[in-house]
Amino acid sequence: MIFLCKPYVILFLLFSICSFSQVKIITSLPDSPSDTITKSQSNDTISHWTNKNTLGIDIAEIAFVNWSAGGTSSITGLLKGHIKRDYRDNYQVWSNELIFRYGLNKQEGIELRKTDDVFKINSTYGYRKDTLSNWYHSAKFNFNTQFSNGYNYPNTKKPISKPFAPAYTFLGIGSEYINKAEKFNFYASPLTFKNTLVLDQTLANQGAYGVKKAVYDSQGNLISKGRKSKTELGILVTNYIEREIATNITVKNRLILFTDYLHNFGNIDVDWQFLADFKVNQHVKVNIGLHLIYDEDIEIIEVENGVSVNKGAKIQLKQALGIGLEYTF
Repeated sequence: MIFLCKPYVILFLLFSICSFSQVKIITSLPDSPSDTITKSQSNDTISHWTNKNTLGIDIAEIAFVNWSAGGTSSITGLLKGHIKRDYRDNYQVWSNELIFRYGLNKQEGIELRKTDDVFKINSTYGYRKDTLSNWYHSAKFNFNTQFSNGYNYPNTKKPISKPFAPAYTFLGIGSEYINKAEKFNFYASPLTFKNTLVLDQTLANQGAYGVKKAVYDSQGNLISKGRKSKTELGILVTNYIEREIATNITVKNRLILFTDYLHNFGNIDVDWQFLADFKVNQHVKVNIGLHLIYDEDIEIIEVENGVSVNKGAKIQLKQALGIGLEYTF
């Protein structure tokens, strides 16, 4: 599956979308009163493409000066973006999106720390035989990685993740129910390949993120390096729903479930995201986010009495509250 390692080629294909229109205008200066100005214009065509780009920044800050009760000054910033390119006609749907987020936090007396790091591409193509049904025969592609190294703070000497370590790719076929008016999607695939990349050899040797770890002899000498990839075949179910529950209050729910046929079938990897947007005005928003992940291949390492202890797979939970500027074009 070499092609799965080429996300930039895929990104180029997904977002290199061009539309063409032709307008022809012929104008002549009248040489006599009987001459007229002639204009010829081609008929307007209706584009099946819709484009939406959203960029935003969230900032949180607190400062203390001679504050008797004590406290630590800090500032947090988050840059985020959501780029969509969608095609739709009576029988076909092709949805593409690029999602990215990168957040940093600086506290007084503490080094700069990363708070969020997401780079994700989603693409789904669907075809239906008639316009009466909302069910489509679909193919889905997902890619997910990060921009920079991740650490188990305060230890910043030993990365626990890097760009493309890990990187996850899903590719499969199935059926999707799409209700555009209700902003509801449900997708089920009985045949989906999941590929996990760990392109850093140090992390691969540790068996990070479920890849096969390196083999050492009794003296600690390396016999064989760790594998840099792991491929699974299983069932994928996804769901997305968006609702405006009150004026200027929108909630979005995205759920991804996957289980592997060959390894512990029935153990389900869960990726659940919930977001509530509170619109102050056209460009100012308050958002509350919740992200829950469970993956049996991701083992949690905790430090106890100066010793790293493997706690195995656990539920991962991230919650965020932010206020910031957002621009859509």
